[in-house]
Amino acid sequence: MQVEILANPETVAKRAASLIAAYAREAVAARGQFSFAVSGGKAPWIMLHDLASEDVPWDKVQVFQVDERVAPAGDPDRNLTHLHESLLNHAPLEPDQIHAMPVELPDLDAAAAQYQKTLAAFCGSPAMLDLTHLGLGPDGHTASLVPGDPVLNVTDRDVAATGVYQEHRRMTLTYPMLNRSRRILWLVTGADKVDALKKLRAGDTSIPGGRIASGNAVLLAEQASVG
Repeated sequence: MQVEILANPETVAKRAASLIAAYAREAVAARGQFSFAVSGGKAPWIMLHDLASEDVPWDKVQVFQVDERVAPAGDPDRNLTHLHESLLNHAPLEPDQIHAMPVELPDLDAAAAQYQKTLAAFCGSPAMLDLTHLGLGPDGHTASLVPGDPVLNVTDRDVAATGVYQEHRRMTLTYPMLNRSRRILWLVTGADKVDALKKLRAGDTSIPGGRIASGNAVLLAEQASVG
């Protein structure tokens, strides 16, 4: 894992936007498309707003979600709401280039299977994303892979529904899907992440984040989260 320690969330976000733009240009040159999955969080929304100003071959970009809360369309708890506000409203993307997890469907397992098919349609079978952005919770969770949830043990599906976590059920990419990504980009900010970040960097599989492949990963961390 490559590690860069930066001063604050804003510099983390700016550096991340620059890297994503470079990866996008590289992927389009190599394969004609850039497939990118994004997680939620305050620093990522800054990152996506900054990305809108970068040199990106936007017409060749496909944006996916790493995870999503089960909540109505437009709800402030939805990652999609912020994804639209921070990226779609500022970058020359068409709405159909952002692929939303269908969490409003009544059957979440069927909805997860539908999203897996969407990923396969754009990213091959088995689906392989060019870049997946991940965050890290104080409890060591990443995506919506949270301690104790049965979804941690899913190996036969790329997308799955979780139990309730912080008042919401969720849909998430699973370990097989995440670990096939050509690149992983971690953004970690906040002093409450010090312990979890130490475990992540040590490859400690006692936290969900520690089970993500590290060989193709870049970690951008705020100084406060390093301790």
